Amino acid sequence: MTRVRRAFKQVDVFSAEPYLGNPLAVVLDGNGLSDAEMQQFTSWTNLSEATFVLPPSNDLADYRVRIFCPGRELPFAGHPTLGTCHAWLEAGGLPKGHTVVQECGIGLVQIRREGKRLAFAAPPRRKDGHLDHADVDLITRGLGLNSGDIIDHAWCDNGPRWRGVLLRSAELVLALKPDAAILAGLDIGVVGPRAKVGVVGQRAMVGTLTPVDADVAFEVRAFFPGNNGMVEDPVTGSLNAALAQWLIGAGHAPTKYVASQGTAVGRAGRVHIESADGEIWVGGESVTCIDGHVQL
Repeated sequence: MTRVRRAFKQVDVFSAEPYLGNPLAVVLDGNGLSDAEMQQFTSWTNLSEATFVLPPSNDLADYRVRIFCPGRELPFAGHPTLGTCHAWLEAGGLPKGHTVVQECGIGLVQIRREGKRLAFAAPPRRKDGHLDHADVDLITRGLGLNSGDIIDHAWCDNGPRWRGVLLRSAELVLALKPDAAILAGLDIGVVGPRAKVGVVGQRAMVGTLTPVDADVAFEVRAFFPGNNGMVEDPVTGSLNAALAQWLIGAGHAPTKYVASQGTAVGRAGRVHIESADGEIWVGGESVTCIDGHVQL
């Protein structure tokens, strides 16, 4: 097989500092690669996702991206969306309009520039509403919680089939030790408030005051099944997008807030959420850690 030298970047997403966010491999020229080759390269990187940039098939899009994780292709994912856009712009990509329009498996995604941050418009959830009681019982046992620890719960399916649960506090979120045997096959997003941020509608925000990171309103963790049991994702754009749609819509969160994710695995991800013009925007900074070429 003849391999081609292709532009490549490895980007850290949801962090302004290298190695504190969620890494992403970006192949800036995916032309001519088969599905199997994309999947094999993704597995080889040993990262949660790799993306491959292609010419758009929709005239409204600036580029098309295919997003792979080990074992399968994803129709959408948040940190690959921001990381790919960062790499594309850094490599000289010029959007047709004021926003960047990305084409991916779920369709077109708008990405706007906010100073050093990029932000994508959260896609609609494919499934929402409360979880089944059986799911809640399973998640409660699998996370080692008491029934009163869960304040609310909802489907947060926007491609990845996240099941979201809101806990009483960030301290509970950070103390979780999930049981992979009980939670096998489930994608679970857990969120808890870090600080009192006022009253939203008629519902008072719950939580405890913390002396550090006063700008952060919520702590988030994301668990999904992997080859060696339950895996924790450092920082998850798709989950934070769906959580924001749920939490803001249900009155659990203000229309603008910052979420922290990755604390439990030694990262310092920051996800900026804003509800504006009928859209939920999910933003964060990205930084390039590796810039070069791959033979692929």
